[in-house]
Amino acid sequence: MRIYVGNLPFSTGEDELRAAFEPHGAVVSAAVIMDRDTGRSRGFGFVEMSDEDGRKAIEAMNGQDLDGRSLVVNEARERQPRSGGGGYGGGRGGGGGYGGGGGGYGGGGGGYRGGGGGDRGGW
Repeated sequence: MRIYVGNLPFSTGEDELRAAFEPHGAVVSAAVIMDRDTGRSRGFGFVEMSDEDGRKAIEAMNGQDLDGRSLVVNEARERQPRSGGGGYGGGRGGGGGYGGGGGGYGGGGGGYRGGGGGDRGGW
């Protein structure tokens, strides 16, 4: 069972995380998630244990204090696939052009100000 451990003190390393969970059963693995840019802890991690030990550990550790922080401990959920889109604007969708909602600079239709073509009052 994979267990999510949130609200970790930023000073907590993998050894401390493992030691906190070992009284509740055999720890297969323990990982603290680090920020790839700064190299600092992101304040959460994962512990892997057998299903039975994992359930006991979740029950015992959720809400427990670790170095002044109340832990959030639950069964890890599968990561949701990220929505695509990519690129500068991400996957926002919508209309084309600068103003969105249609073509052209102002959106809402064709041309510079949008609004469609047709009779423009005799012009």
